[in-house]
Order: sequence, then structure tokens, then C-alpha cells
Amino acid sequence: MVKDHPINVLLIDDHPVVHTGYRRLFESTSDIQVIADANDGETGCVLYALYHPDVVIVDLNMPGIGGLETIRRIKMRNPDAHILVFSVYTNEVMARRALEMGATGYLSKQGDVEQLLKAVRQVKQGRPYIDAELIPNMLTDKMHGDIPKNPLEILSKREFQLFKLLAEGNSIIQIAEMISISPKTVGVHHANIMRKLNLQNTAQLVRMAISCDVIQT
Repeated sequence: MVKDHPINVLLIDDHPVVHTGYRRLFESTSDIQVIADANDGETGCVLYALYHPDVVIVDLNMPGIGGLETIRRIKMRNPDAHILVFSVYTNEVMARRALEMGATGYLSKQGDVEQLLKAVRQVKQGRPYIDAELIPNMLTDKMHGDIPKNPLEILSKREFQLFKLLAEGNSIIQIAEMISISPKTVGVHHANIMRKLNLQNTAQLVRMAISCDVIQT
């Protein structure tokens, strides 16, 4: 009898404690193994190209390009990549944005270990996995039609990505280098974000990001 190949996982998270916890958890199973790990998105993208893992587990709140850009880059390299977001963010806005970028699943770090194992196995099969606590809010939002529950819903995918990077304190030049677009283009997006959200300055942008649970304080 041929034994099934274990699910090869790439971890992308900037917390060493999380890496250790993941490894111990997966080592306790017979069908999941960690083949590589990274502390930031840039390194994670390089390791993805080297190892071609079955599942990528990625955090959203990381230094550098961050989780959303990491997801975008991996999906550009391989549209069929299976990506599970495992994040401290528990709001439906972040979950929806991650899924828009191409994530297959989204799970809060507040969930139990059995949820994580189930999510990895389900995402490996290409089946979406959404944290059960987020589903009611996401469904409610759809029922509201064009009335956004969260003001950030009016931003495009790229605008939301830049909104988060700006709120984290990155300059226009830094953002341009991170996501490989021109400073002029970043500036145009910045202006559109401020106009759409009726914001006057960076302090207001940061306060909105905090109130909408897009950045951690």
C-alpha cells in the first residue's frame, strides 16, 4: 500500500514563537510537515519559488511588504497556489481583502489547533476555509448590498493595500519600492484614498486604520 505524501507547508510569520508552535503541532500529525519558514514576505516569496509547497500559511501583519502583497506575489507566480491566512485580525474586512488577493482560506489565531489542522487539509484540496466566527458578518455585509458596513469597503484592492502600508508608517518612496510601482503611482493612489475616505492628513488615516482594526497598536 502506497503511503500518501505529507502536506508540505511553508510558514511565513515574523514571530519565532509562532514558528516553534507550528512545527510542534504539525510534527504531532502524520500528514503535515513544515518544509521551510520565513520571517517576512520577501523571503517567503523566494522560498515559495524554491520549495513549491502544497500550502502556504501566512500572517498579514509583518514588516516589509506585508501579508497582502506576499499573497499577491505568490499568486502571480502560481495562480493555483494554496494560501491560508492565519492572522490576529478577526474582522471581516481583512478576511475579505485577503481572499480578494487570492488567499484560499482565512483563520484567526484565536482559533484552536484542530481548526488550523482542518484548515490546512481543506486548503490543500483547493477548498476555501473561512473562520466560522467571520462567516455571519461576511454574509450580513452581502445582504446590505451597496451600503458598506465598513468605510474601507469603498477602496479598491490596491488602494486598501496602500492604505494599510501608509497607516503602518511607510513613506510613498518606501511603498513604491516594496510593491514595485512608481512613487507617482503611489501618490495618485494616496490622493484617491484620502479623497474617498474624506481624510485630511496622515493622523486621521492612522486613526481610521486603528478604529477599523486594520493595524495593531
